[in-house]
Amino acid sequence: MHTNSYRMLKGASAKNIILSAGVVMSLCSCGHGTATSDSATIPEIAVAEVLTDSITLYKTYPGTVTAKNHVDLVPRASGNLVKTYFSGGDLVKAGQILFSIEDTQYRNAVQQARAQLATAESNMEYARTHYDAMAKALLSDAVAQIEVAQAKNALQESEAAVANAKAQLQTAITNLGYCTITAPMSGHITSSGPSVGAYLSAGSGEVLATIYQDDVMSANFYIEDAAVLRMFNNENGRHRIDYTAIPVNFSDTLPHKYTGNLTYMSPNVDESTGTLKLQASVNNPYGELRNGMYATIDLPYKFEPKAMLVKDASIATNQLGKYIYTVNDSNEVVYTPITVGDLYADTLRVVTSGVKPGTRYVTKALLKVREGMKVKPVKE
Repeated sequence: MHTNSYRMLKGASAKNIILSAGVVMSLCSCGHGTATSDSATIPEIAVAEVLTDSITLYKTYPGTVTAKNHVDLVPRASGNLVKTYFSGGDLVKAGQILFSIEDTQYRNAVQQARAQLATAESNMEYARTHYDAMAKALLSDAVAQIEVAQAKNALQESEAAVANAKAQLQTAITNLGYCTITAPMSGHITSSGPSVGAYLSAGSGEVLATIYQDDVMSANFYIEDAAVLRMFNNENGRHRIDYTAIPVNFSDTLPHKYTGNLTYMSPNVDESTGTLKLQASVNNPYGELRNGMYATIDLPYKFEPKAMLVKDASIATNQLGKYIYTVNDSNEVVYTPITVGDLYADTLRVVTSGVKPGTRYVTKALLKVREGMKVKPVKE
């Protein structure tokens, strides 16, 4: 009986020892698995470093582009329109013939004026010959002094008649010239208003077409008066800003890029709008710009020699203000309040305080990180 009991206890002890060893091995195995799991759950987070760069800040204003000059073509001679020598939208050259008006009456007027001039010149030659003869006769007392005076007066009247006839001829020639309308300058021309055969009246003010001298354009825009003092002062590093290459952009993408040279600032503020007019000269060598096009002008207003920049999308806002998540040397997330400035190049934001150059900060998955969280930084 005792022997059997001993054998049973001995067997039980052996089983307990085996179970205990299994439990220990199981615990060790579980402990090893947890460590591996913790390492695997540390998330990879995209980070970037705070940049430092010298930058120029811009503010965008809406505006319009207009031709440097434009001229309306109006008739200065009356008559029927005979021919148009261009198509609307053409680039015409200075001196190019554009319209011709029926000129019969003006040619007749020129011929008549020439005939009158010939008659006046003939009368003047006779009067001069007569006066010379009377003056010689006076030396021998063959004629009276009064006769000589009368001959001289007739000569002077004939000379005046010649001068008047010459003026009338020049007027007739000028009027005939008005029957051919030429381009006073080079530029793009609009479509013709009247059709061929229409009667044109001199002095009516009717616009036949308009030429726009658009090899050089003006970008016109307005800024608020309060911005003038803020933007155009030496504290903003004005002497370091290039006002000769101001970016000018358009709603439709054009084949070429355009910049303007700031050439004009109005000396007075429009009291009704509280704005100041500015103009920038824009070269148009490819003829892509047209009078009246809408544009946006990026006016430079401040130069920052050592600006700290972060991605604008990485900045969050709460009741206390702006903040970003930075990553310290232990790869832990740190809530970092910052003070921000202006937007630069559409995606970067100037930071004026709260971080230092080279500081790593979280750029993506902002909702997945929290203060003190362990992360595995991955540089973008």
